[in-house]
Amino acid sequence: MGATKNRKSKILAIAIFTVAVLGLAVFLFSGENFKLVLSVVKGDFDIEEYEGFGIRGNITIAILSMLQVILTFVPAEPVQVISGLMFGFLEGGLVCLIGLAAGNTVIYFLYKRNATRLTEWFECNADFDFNQAKNSYGVEIIIFVLYLLPAIPYGLICIFAASLGMKYHKYLILTVLGAIPSVAIGVGLGHMAGAASWVLSLCVFITVIILLIIVYKKKDYLFQKLNDYMKSRKKNSVRKCNAFVLNTADFCAKLALGRKVKVNLVNKVGKLERPSIVLSTHGSFLDFVFTGRILKKERPHFVAARLYFYHKIVGKLLRSIGAFPKSMFSSDIENAGNCLKVIANGEVLAMMPEARLSTIGRFEGIQESTFKFIKKMGVPVYVVNLEGDYFAKPKWGDKARKGSVVNATLDLLLTKEQAQALSVEEFKQKIETALYYDEFKWLETMPEIHYKSKTLAVGLENILTTCPTCGAKYQMVTDKMSISCQKCNFTATLNDRYGFVDNKPFNNFAEWYDWQKAEMEKQMLSDDTFKLESKVELRHSSKDGKHCTRKSGDGVCVFDKTGLTYKGTRDGEEVTKFFPLKDIFRLLFGAGEDFEIYEGKEILYFVPENKRSCVDYYIASELFKKHFE
Repeated sequence: MGATKNRKSKILAIAIFTVAVLGLAVFLFSGENFKLVLSVVKGDFDIEEYEGFGIRGNITIAILSMLQVILTFVPAEPVQVISGLMFGFLEGGLVCLIGLAAGNTVIYFLYKRNATRLTEWFECNADFDFNQAKNSYGVEIIIFVLYLLPAIPYGLICIFAASLGMKYHKYLILTVLGAIPSVAIGVGLGHMAGAASWVLSLCVFITVIILLIIVYKKKDYLFQKLNDYMKSRKKNSVRKCNAFVLNTADFCAKLALGRKVKVNLVNKVGKLERPSIVLSTHGSFLDFVFTGRILKKERPHFVAARLYFYHKIVGKLLRSIGAFPKSMFSSDIENAGNCLKVIANGEVLAMMPEARLSTIGRFEGIQESTFKFIKKMGVPVYVVNLEGDYFAKPKWGDKARKGSVVNATLDLLLTKEQAQALSVEEFKQKIETALYYDEFKWLETMPEIHYKSKTLAVGLENILTTCPTCGAKYQMVTDKMSISCQKCNFTATLNDRYGFVDNKPFNNFAEWYDWQKAEMEKQMLSDDTFKLESKVELRHSSKDGKHCTRKSGDGVCVFDKTGLTYKGTRDGEEVTKFFPLKDIFRLLFGAGEDFEIYEGKEILYFVPENKRSCVDYYIASELFKKHFE
């Protein structure tokens, strides 16, 4: 049924297109219209012959302007000059721009249907890197410049603009505005040629010709300069931190946290040696705020999850303060290059090497390749230790907790000489020891801290999936300060220090989490066929940049000791994706949201039917690696 409908739509589209082409041909090749077309082709034009040509003249010139966009062999300049002669500067320019807009529109919608064939239609000998232009900031400026450069057909510029994925209205405005200067020159020459002052017309004509000759002679130089500009504005490059944006972001963060979170900053080293690397613990999403605040004067470059850069506005904001993306737990050449660039430029590189938020406020390990990479940099290593950050806004929590206290301490871990002298294993031990944290142990030393949130337990069901009384899975629900099992009615209540009242069923939720992890481990080791399986929605990076992700398909995920398999749809096609266990360090997860893995620069963001199961995929990834790799 669907195939028949698509076939009918295709036949209808072809029929409409054919009728439109025939209609244009009949109009252009009829009567006086054909004489005007021949005048454009031959360059032989008698203004007196076409006086009073009327609306047919406007339509003919507009059609020719449209065709010179679509058909590379139709010259633009004669059409524009004749338009200026016939209608004057304003009317002639408007007629040409209307034709250009029509041609640009045709290109846009043809590109949407058949991009590759349409691109092959246009030939361009210009030494210009269109692929690099796509990945550059200020691409709108580049489009304007392209219209002024020789040897690039209007149609190719339109294809380039269409390939950026912008909305039609933005595309049309951009391509029409970009063509205005060149149209104005052509139409202006025609208008002045028909003006009374032939001396002025001749002077202007000669001046324009000289400028065009200079531009043509210097085209290689101009293309090189434009390519250099694009390279400097490359989207995946490291940008200098914008002090105004950084200070504004810091002010907004302070305003948002208000009196809820008291932050104590302790800098034990003063100004950092450059270049250098700063490593920070990562218990909470707010860590970028706290670490950024203590390092603000250093204008550091943060490594951040690529997921956030999929959002156009968020990505631009992050880049404006010097941050750049990383595909977490995945080989990322772009990120490695950016890190090297920061160090080569003598700047400060800041990273949170755990690369994911702590689940229960405890250090959760660092990927081996990270230690080797940091050591290879051969620079001083500093550490920012954060205390209380996890409890201020836990991974699973709904909002920042009033009454929170966060201590941020910056200190030197290793000098350049010390870092170079250590073996990789010694280097690893130094970093792990320096970054180790346990929030519940820290809280024991801070008896004065009490958290005043009335919804302290909300969200715990997204990391505590197993009832300690009846063993039921995914039956836990929360309400304000309590968590309960819907199956057996067991209830545990939190106090204002994240402990369970009367230490039941455990002293705190970290112990509960450890218990359910041990239960999964027992099951995994006793059952050779142990696996996790879920129906999922697959999401990929956003195409329009208005969100971080978009729905790409539906399918089933199976995770066992061999690896993770997704079988289902992906952008309309049936696919099977397999990620072997050796390529998985951890499956990232959002509590009650998703579990995810990166494939190059693309994310596979899986949203299971039961979102509470996400944490189990994370736990299983740790246990599978421990026992079966």
